[in-house]
Formats: sequence, C-alpha cells, structure tokens
Amino acid sequence: MAADLAEKTDRYERMLADALAVAEPRPPVDTPLGAAAADVVEMAESYLEDGRHFRADGDPVNALASYSYGYGWLDAGVRMGLFAVPEDTELFTT
Repeated sequence: MAADLAEKTDRYERMLADALAVAEPRPPVDTPLGAAAADVVEMAESYLEDGRHFRADGDPVNALASYSYGYGWLDAGVRMGLFAVPEDTELFTT
C-alpha cells in the first residue's frame, strides 16, 4: 500500500507541475475573468507548494491531497475557458 501512495503522490505532483507549465490564461489580465484566472493559478501554485512542504515533512497523504486540490482548481479553470491548453495534452478534461 505504501508503494501505491508514493507512486500516486509522485504522479500527481508531476501532473500538477506539468499542468501549471502548459496552461496559458486566456482573458486579459485587467478584466474580471483575467483576475479569476490569476486566482486559479495562485491557488494551484499554492497547493503545489503545500504538497511539497507536506512531502518534505513525511506526510504523503496530505501531500497527495494538496496536489489533487491544486489540480482540481486548474482543471476547473480549463473547463470554464479561463486557460488555453495544448490540443494534444491528456492533462485536462477538455
């Protein structure tokens, strides 16, 4: 079971980091939707950082939860049209 948790935590950390790297905000920065996109990025980045902190403290369960929440924020932003993502990616539910 511990190996499954370690593998899943690794995978979700990579997925969130990769997703953050490819998601490009669509709305202009100085609009309400631009502000919403910036909020989503801030939340996803914060959850990535939190997950890495939990992981360094030996808490893979909360690390995995943090990565999952961050990914959920970003994926929701993509689904709402706040971000452009590559057509060939499997990172998002587009």
